[in-house]
Amino acid sequence: MTHKNWAGNYTYSTSKLHYPTSISQVQDFVKTSKTIKVLGSRHSFNSIADSTNSLISLVDMPEFIEIHDNMTATISSGLNYGQVAQYLNQEGYALHNLASLPHISVVGACATGTHGSGVNNGNLATVISGIEFIDGTGELVRLFPADGDIFNGVIVNLGAVGIVTKVTLDIEPSYDVHQDVYLDLPLAELTDNFEDIVSSAYSVSLFTDYQNDNIYQVWLKSRVDEEVSYKRQSEFYGARVAQQNHNPVRGVSAENCTEQMGISGAWHNRLPHFKMEFTPSNGNELQSEYFIAREHAVEAIQRLYHLGDIIAPQLLAGEIRCIAGDSLWLSECYQQDSVAFHFTWQPNREAVENITRQIETVLAPFNPRPHWGKIFTMSARDIQSNYEKMDDFRALVEHYDPQAKFRNEFIKQYIF
Repeated sequence: MTHKNWAGNYTYSTSKLHYPTSISQVQDFVKTSKTIKVLGSRHSFNSIADSTNSLISLVDMPEFIEIHDNMTATISSGLNYGQVAQYLNQEGYALHNLASLPHISVVGACATGTHGSGVNNGNLATVISGIEFIDGTGELVRLFPADGDIFNGVIVNLGAVGIVTKVTLDIEPSYDVHQDVYLDLPLAELTDNFEDIVSSAYSVSLFTDYQNDNIYQVWLKSRVDEEVSYKRQSEFYGARVAQQNHNPVRGVSAENCTEQMGISGAWHNRLPHFKMEFTPSNGNELQSEYFIAREHAVEAIQRLYHLGDIIAPQLLAGEIRCIAGDSLWLSECYQQDSVAFHFTWQPNREAVENITRQIETVLAPFNPRPHWGKIFTMSARDIQSNYEKMDDFRALVEHYDPQAKFRNEFIKQYIF
């Protein structure tokens, strides 16, 4: 039986997929395997989780979420954000942010630097305050911030240091969010008022096809403050307020999207773009994403609009979001407040790779960092040069995986 990613457009190189049910079984797999990689929710579009020998899934491991008195929660590694968020909310707690899809695994998302949006919000991995993993010798390792900078090295780890068995997350009291969508924001307004626009709500998403000198949808997700009355505005920097729910993929029903129209709801039902109970986004699609320092956002947007006629024919949705900088060694936002350019593509890999080459050329002056789990064509040398802690990360991998059991072709190419 062959195994594919969630979109069905990447086939893994082995049919050997194991489902351990205990920590000791995982340790035995590691000790007896030549090479091994972990599959999470399979929401990747390249070979980052591939293996020619053995794959392992932790979905059959015992599930648990333990809330602690110090406003943290420890979770098992087989859980996705939808599961964790629903439980936390029932108990009166929340996470600082969520990605556009609640279907993705917590551990897999954090291992690749996946994010939500918000100029003051770090990526999803920035709330990890403890991690447990099985290293390449089969030993169980636990690390915390008190262990020093090495902790920052193992969080966004690309699956290269070991098999994560649980993580501890910083949590906060539950909160409500209202979501408004505005249509047809003039590009000139965005470039003239970029910082004000992206700072206008807790989470801001700009959807564009890089055509017609406008942003066709602006999604504003604002935390409800009981001290401040809320009034939905009819206009936002020249964009008009939507009169019905919208899907960021134009021409697709909004049925699978989270509630809009300024109707408040629990954080986990508004921060994602898509509902947990529906197929996320378009389904059969490809994705690319590039991160640059936010200070270059306006110039980069203008450059990308010059590629609009090339981008648009293969594009399902383009999204621009901002993320706060962090100290995680291989985070795409390491040491820089960032803007991320996300592209959801038609499932035409050859055409998409040709377009991404041109996007990478346009963004090259800004030292782009591609999302680790999505499609890119940048050389390993260029990627490595954009991570000042790359040598330290290599040493970390060699320390925890001396026999290179977690070192697949992706890790060999882009890290070593």
